[in-house]
Amino acid sequence: MHPALLASDYPLLNLFWTIAEIFLWVLWFMLLFRVIGDIFTDDTLGGGTKAAWTIFVIIVPFLGIFVYLIARGRGMGERSLKRAQEQEEQFRAYVRESAGTSSHADELTRLAELKNRGDLTEEEYQRAKAKLLS
Repeated sequence: MHPALLASDYPLLNLFWTIAEIFLWVLWFMLLFRVIGDIFTDDTLGGGTKAAWTIFVIIVPFLGIFVYLIARGRGMGERSLKRAQEQEEQFRAYVRESAGTSSHADELTRLAELKNRGDLTEEEYQRAKAKLLS
């Protein structure tokens, strides 16, 4: 008779299973934090609903996560995409504002050049100057 072979008889197999378990735990915690983050960043949920989902996810984590993913999983991606687009637009607006805006002195110089070349009348120049300085 052969004695039963155990996984502990193969150290490399033990290492593989340990790595697989660590990977699954890390994956689980990433999913847990993603769901909790989605609960708190969703503006369509009220405070009571957010509290209920959070309690459900914390008290019964496996069932809570799976129920949340089934009930609201599709919206998670849409909300994440919407937040990313809003952040991108805010960044682009900031860059446009920072890089594209010239000083009042530059604008006044440009207006004076236009007036000197005859492209602007004295009245148009004064109106543009007043608008710029206000």
